Amino acid sequence: MPTGNTYQTCMAELGDGGEGNGTSPSTEELLLCISSKYDNASSSTDNSIDTLFLIYAASIVFFMQAGFAMISAGCVRLNNVQNTLLKNLLDACGASLGFYSIGYAFAWGGSTDPATATTTFIGTQNFFLVGVEDESFWLFQFAFCATSATIVAGALAERCQMTAYLAYSLVLAAFVYPVVVHSIWSPSGFLSATKPEDPLFGVGVVDFAGSSVVHLTGGGTALIATL
Repeated sequence: MPTGNTYQTCMAELGDGGEGNGTSPSTEELLLCISSKYDNASSSTDNSIDTLFLIYAASIVFFMQAGFAMISAGCVRLNNVQNTLLKNLLDACGASLGFYSIGYAFAWGGSTDPATATTTFIGTQNFFLVGVEDESFWLFQFAFCATSATIVAGALAERCQMTAYLAYSLVLAAFVYPVVVHSIWSPSGFLSATKPEDPLFGVGVVDFAGSSVVHLTGGGTALIATL
């Protein structure tokens, strides 16, 4: 923000605005106005950087879909490669529908602020992203949701019909995975380390990278599916 423009803007807001009535702001008022303008500009820049980083991180996490697709394709016979790759594509599509409609609401709905959060089993707000202002956060969380769903692809290679696999993707992304996320990552979860008061064993469950929330959920579902 150019200094001259900031000074002129504050003079117009605090002074006579060019109307010539002889009033002028005090030095303290002018300095407070300029400081406020720069704080707002800095906050906007920080938010933009945070959003860019979340989108970049989400793209990296989502690229795990390609890795799981390659693993699954290498574990099946040649005549089933296309079928396996299509299943990997469909679980991402099914997960996006489930997480967009009700999954995000169950996982994070109305519970992102630790100061006002109360312990609940699942979230109860933001269905179909209504009222969600930070779409980049949703994208980041969806990337993890899709990763959890696609973990099962390798375990069910050549063992599951397409319709049943798509149904599984929807159910996992819409309910199973969000319940786990809400319990551990949300401030309203009963296992959460960011719970406002009385966390589990005094510390709660700490899972920064998703080893239990994402991979244990997907691996446990894969084990149940193969049995």
